Amino acid sequence: MRILIALWLTALGVFCAASVTSAADTQKPKVTPLIKTTTSWDGKQIVYPVGQPEITGLLIEIAPGQETGWHLHPSPSFAMILEGELEVGLKDGKIIRLHAGDPLVEVVNTPHNGRNTGTTPLKIMVFYAGIVGRKLTLEEHK
Repeated sequence: MRILIALWLTALGVFCAASVTSAADTQKPKVTPLIKTTTSWDGKQIVYPVGQPEITGLLIEIAPGQETGWHLHPSPSFAMILEGELEVGLKDGKIIRLHAGDPLVEVVNTPHNGRNTGTTPLKIMVFYAGIVGRKLTLEEHK
């Protein structure tokens, strides 16, 4: 009888271990592509700046109705709208409208203005591929 109980417990242990291993094997990270491009949203080619690379990540929050003011970025950047609604306009009249979950490859060396068009705070996560010692954003002087 002891042998049967020992065999049964051993079989149960092997079955449980196999179940745990098999569940762990099927739970791999989920990868969802957001964007893959060689151009910014206005269609211009992305060019990396020359110099010592420096990656910067920022969380930008803009109140409803608030604008960024006309500015430009001398380095490529990638953004993700976390919450809210964003409208970005160029001087030539091109406009892009984005909502929570939308990715954005920013324009480079092109003056633009961003505006929160929603009724809730806008949260944008931005990553810049800049160079050491160079500003990420420059105000446009009129």
